[in-house]
Amino acid sequence: MQSPFELAAGAISRRPALVAGMVACLLLLAFYGMTMTSMQTGYETYVDLDTERGILLEKYTGTFQSDSLMVLVEGDDVLDPAVLAYLDDLGAEIRTEQYVRSVSSIADLAREANGGVLPTSYADVGLVKERIPAEVLSRYVPSNMMTIAVVTLDPGLAEASQNQVVSALNTRVALSDVPPGVHVVVTGNAAFNQQMSQEMGTSMGTLIGAAMLLMVLAVGVLFGHVRYRFLPVAIVAAGLIATFGFIGLTGMKINMVTIAAFPVLIGIGIDYAIQFHSRFDEEARKGSLSDAVRNTITKAGPAVLYAMLATSMGFIAMWISPLPMIRSFGEVCVIGVVACYFAAIVIVPTVGLLLKYQPKPRSESSSLPARRSAVERYDEGVGSVVEMVAKRSIPVLLICGLVALGGWYVDGEIAVNTNEDTFVPPDMPALIDLNKVSRTMGPTSGMPVYIRGTDVVDLDTVRWMQEFQEYEATHNSQITGSRSIADVVLRYNGGEMPSSDAELAAVLDRIPEAEKKSYVNGRSEAIIEIFTVEMENDVGMSFVKQMQKELAWLPPPPGVTATITGTGEMFTNLITEIREGKLEMTLLGFSMIFGLLFLIFRRVGRAGTPLVPIVLIVGWNGLIMYVLGIDYTPMTATLGSMTIGVASEYTILIMERYYEECENGLSGLDAIRQSVQKIGTAITVSGLTTILGFSALMLSTFGIISNFGILTVISVGFALIGAIIIMPAILTVVGSLEHRWGRSKAEATT
Repeated sequence: MQSPFELAAGAISRRPALVAGMVACLLLLAFYGMTMTSMQTGYETYVDLDTERGILLEKYTGTFQSDSLMVLVEGDDVLDPAVLAYLDDLGAEIRTEQYVRSVSSIADLAREANGGVLPTSYADVGLVKERIPAEVLSRYVPSNMMTIAVVTLDPGLAEASQNQVVSALNTRVALSDVPPGVHVVVTGNAAFNQQMSQEMGTSMGTLIGAAMLLMVLAVGVLFGHVRYRFLPVAIVAAGLIATFGFIGLTGMKINMVTIAAFPVLIGIGIDYAIQFHSRFDEEARKGSLSDAVRNTITKAGPAVLYAMLATSMGFIAMWISPLPMIRSFGEVCVIGVVACYFAAIVIVPTVGLLLKYQPKPRSESSSLPARRSAVERYDEGVGSVVEMVAKRSIPVLLICGLVALGGWYVDGEIAVNTNEDTFVPPDMPALIDLNKVSRTMGPTSGMPVYIRGTDVVDLDTVRWMQEFQEYEATHNSQITGSRSIADVVLRYNGGEMPSSDAELAAVLDRIPEAEKKSYVNGRSEAIIEIFTVEMENDVGMSFVKQMQKELAWLPPPPGVTATITGTGEMFTNLITEIREGKLEMTLLGFSMIFGLLFLIFRRVGRAGTPLVPIVLIVGWNGLIMYVLGIDYTPMTATLGSMTIGVASEYTILIMERYYEECENGLSGLDAIRQSVQKIGTAITVSGLTTILGFSALMLSTFGIISNFGILTVISVGFALIGAIIIMPAILTVVGSLEHRWGRSKAEATT
């Protein structure tokens, strides 16, 4: 029975035009799918909504959290009566927008303090300022040059609805009659997310364009010894189109982390294309094109397939991450590498047959000694390095192992950064405006305590809320204030807590339903909003842990539970999830690749050999992060498992070619040297082009992506070192052990 590779080779040899037509049809379908791709931002990319934490956060945001937009107004004098009149008119227009619950500005305060009439002179404004409490006035007007109008939205709005409101408010501001010298801008979390989504789309286009341009330059310079040198770039483009099409057709969304997957795929995909193109060129020099197709697909196909599957194992290991954005990065990368593999194995021989491929002649001269090409000189240089390393294999492995051990040791000292503000472009207008608001009004999100029970508005529970708030205010310097239904009850009862459930029920009946809904949902759910100062990641994590201890020490009444939730708690919890998850992904990646190779080769030695250089490379990655001062983020946390996938391809290809040379009659150093010399050039070219592809990530304005780009470029460089230097040393040791084992076994049987 023929293997799938033999069947594919036969089909392409017999009907290359038909195969080309089928590829074209699939690409047209993928083009249609590309139009359906969409971006995703918000907490859904950080927390799994199927977990208890995600369910609680979604319940809180949908029930109690009213996202706010801020209209930031700056000018020479924002208390000018003309500016107040402008704010009053703009607020009236904004109140008519769908999903807007309320609008509050200095104009509303001034009207209320002036008997329902808006001040029309500076004298009236001066009198109004004296009637407004100083702390309230400073909140809305931090200086005479800035004021903030707060637009409260309905709770639980979907991202699309929030974007709709942001766009509507921007249109209102653009069409409004802004007073001379006054600057007006809409800001807030929803505006930040909308602009971040736009920046993500722009960044993705820039990164893909830059990566493709670098690929063209790299292939043009490094791959000139074959005909149709730019064919690999076209193959990668086809694989990328297929990936985008699949994402769009299946409804997957692109987030801040998955943007980085596409330059990564370009770097890996060019490697597959170069491997098949190089092998096809090599086989075409030996015989007919039909033989070249058959040998390329049946010999290189399985080896590159094993490498592709090993790479996929590294990305599949990311699927265990608790962070949805990391899982989606792994999913997109798996889809992409599979698409690039099939594009390469089909397009290279198909195009070769249709264009009647003829290898470039070697440069020779009849009157002078044969002039060696750059490739031949490089092959000879690699052979010399291999020979030198093979003779000193043990010292080389010991030195490299000690460096890796140092990297593994300092890995725990590398900080984890989950501050979203540091991930996005620092000059993004929405971030600058949001920071202005935060400096003026304090953090836009707090640390809410979600309360659940059969009756959360009975007297015991409401008293506990008051007691817990007072305790936190006096024992935690990071807390700036808090609010709950207990505060509302006190305000509506003359500052006194009711003495019975009946009295409490009477007070609750006097509270307007809209105000009550901000703190309680029926009788089963309530919230304590706790407001804090801005905190660094580690301080925030300590704050959450301390509050959890205090909730355990001062618990709510029996039958009632209190849990910290909100985006602040989510981001601090990410520190633990990233630190633990990166190690789990790395170990799982090693385990999966070892299991895959063991199933393929059925021998522990052959399954474990390609992993030894990768263990060293992962250690080197930790050391370089520590030296460069780069933090772990949701993006760089994937570096270990991604390195396993990328580096395993090179080491597997070297090992496969080594055993192929052994089967051809070579042994020991000769087999190692021939395998590295024959495949080393292709690996080096593909590795350098991969590095250039990954280097496009460094051009990203998103700090989280540019730092990842720096590390991936270094990591692929380490992978080349592992394949060309470390792998020959390991094969020397393994070959020696196999020789001794075979000799001992032979002696035992005689």
